[in-house]
Amino acid sequence: MENTSKNFISNLKKQKRENKALLFLDNAKIIRDALKNNTIKAQYILTSLSEEEFQTLNIDCAGVELYHTDERNIEMLADTKTPQKVLCIAYLSQYVVEMPKTNFLVLDTLQDPGNVGTLIRTAKACGFEYIFLLDSVRKQNEKLIRSSVGAVFDSKVYEMSKEQFVDFAKKNKLHLIMTDMDGENIFNFKVDDVVGVVVGNEGNGVCEEIEKICKDKVKIPMKEGIESLNAGVSGSIIMYEINKRKF
Repeated sequence: MENTSKNFISNLKKQKRENKALLFLDNAKIIRDALKNNTIKAQYILTSLSEEEFQTLNIDCAGVELYHTDERNIEMLADTKTPQKVLCIAYLSQYVVEMPKTNFLVLDTLQDPGNVGTLIRTAKACGFEYIFLLDSVRKQNEKLIRSSVGAVFDSKVYEMSKEQFVDFAKKNKLHLIMTDMDGENIFNFKVDDVVGVVVGNEGNGVCEEIEKICKDKVKIPMKEGIESLNAGVSGSIIMYEINKRKF
């Protein structure tokens, strides 16, 4: 384990400002999951722990440069106020878009990283292993990663434009469903094939281009006076209801 130099830390600070594709992960569990699932290409791992203490984190550092540094440097480079004395600098691995083999989630222009992270986490829990981010918040967003609790590194997350997705969906005849106040009650909805749940923008809902290719519309029954739910909540309820049909 080498010690970091002043120039090395200065260079990382510069990269953090200028290279928006670079991740600075400061949670040991998230780092372990990302490395285990080969969803990141780690460049460096920095820690203020001793070698013996670092070993207890069970982080696989094979092929990654490991450095010992001052805790202040980690705090300066990390995205959270209380990092766990370890920092992984990495890039996301790129997936080749493939036909979903399980139920999947489609997020249409969602910009709130907390909502997106929550939906990705719920998707993983409900067996929706593919997520399509259409003109939405980037998957390397720090708040998205934290709110997904690392699930973004354990799912196949594709970023594309709405136009690209529409072409992909038509070509592969994807079965898409979306929420609509005039749709079928989700608690009565029956499905026997792989489906994609579409969650629309927080303010504008599902765009017209995506709505046109949705095969089904469902609604979540609510008491009078409530017209809609938070995007993260409604998407989670629908995924849960579809998933529980398997049990």
